Parts: sequence; C-alpha cells; structure tokens
Amino acid sequence: MRAGFQRQSLVLASASAARRALMAGVGLTVDLQPADLDEEGVRQANPDLGPADMAVRLAEAKAVAVSRMRPGVLVLGGDQILDDDGEIVSKADDLVAIAARLRGFRGRTHHLHSGAALARDGAVFWRHVDTAALTVRDFSDAWLATYLEAEGTALTDVVGGYRLEGPGAQLFSRIEGDYFTVLGLPLWAVLDALREQGVIAR
Repeated sequence: MRAGFQRQSLVLASASAARRALMAGVGLTVDLQPADLDEEGVRQANPDLGPADMAVRLAEAKAVAVSRMRPGVLVLGGDQILDDDGEIVSKADDLVAIAARLRGFRGRTHHLHSGAALARDGAVFWRHVDTAALTVRDFSDAWLATYLEAEGTALTDVVGGYRLEGPGAQLFSRIEGDYFTVLGLPLWAVLDALREQGVIAR
C-alpha cells in the first residue's frame, strides 16, 4: 500500500535494486519495469556527449521506452556513469577485471554522474544530473583480496566494483557530493520534481 503522501502511481524504469531501495526508503512505492534498452547503442549514437550528459541521455531513453508501454503513467528513468578522467567506465565482467580496476583507482579521484528523467506517454519533461567525486585510499593488496572474497561476483552488477552501502565504503578516503548520488539517483531533485507533478504532497 502506498504511503498516504503518495498520490499517484510511479514506475521506475530501472533494474537497480539500489534505486528501488532508495525510493522505498523515503516511503514511495514504485512499480519496477526495467527498460529493454541497448545502452551501448545509445552511447555509440551520441559520441559527442560527455559522461554527465550521457548519464542523463540514458535516463531519458529508459524513461521514454517504458512510458511508451504505459500510457498516461509517470515513469522515472535513472542511470549512472562512472567517469575516470573523462573516460566512461563500463561494468566489469569478472572479479579479475574488478581487481584491476580498483588497483587503477587506488590513490586517485574519480566521479559518478547520476542522471534522472521523468517521462509520460513517450515524452521527457524533466531531467537532472548530479555528480559526486570519490577519492580512493591507498589500500593494500591484502585488503583488496579480502574485500573481493567477501563481496564476490555481486560486484559485477555495479559499475565501480563497490557498494557504498556495504564494505565498499572502506575503499575511500574522501567523498565530495551527495550520498544518494553515489547510490545511483539524485534523490533530492527527484523528490522536488515529484512534488511539482503532484505525485507526493508538498
């Protein structure tokens, strides 16, 4: 049952358990419907977009794809891009690749761009992106081995090879930016937009 302050249905066009948990954590019920989207195709079709703009573009594409299948329903799309000195980093295929990636991050700062978009009937009417800077500490190889063993192949589901809400928080010496942005959604901006649309009470 939706909380009393949620006035309309909302569809989340994402397979992300973290995004769904974020919405549930603030008392919102969402219908989860992942978009059938060729993300690599979207990237190749927009070669001039930087990492932050690409996060928004992918969020828009997800929202549009699902809203076309759900007439009249408000759809929220979200996407996150890992930006390593201007290079867009994709999810790793296995723990060997994740280990190499995390070693490459060691002692350096990378950025996460979390984009969001709202669409209805195939048309986007709101979009937003927020960025966080994450500085990875100079961890030991022994710590890394323990971390990978503890987290396992679930790390292949997250682009950076870490979950800030889990042991991955120990990777960092400093984070500048919003916690929710790191988890994958610019939550404060999304909530403001939902209030504007009358989905939740002001």
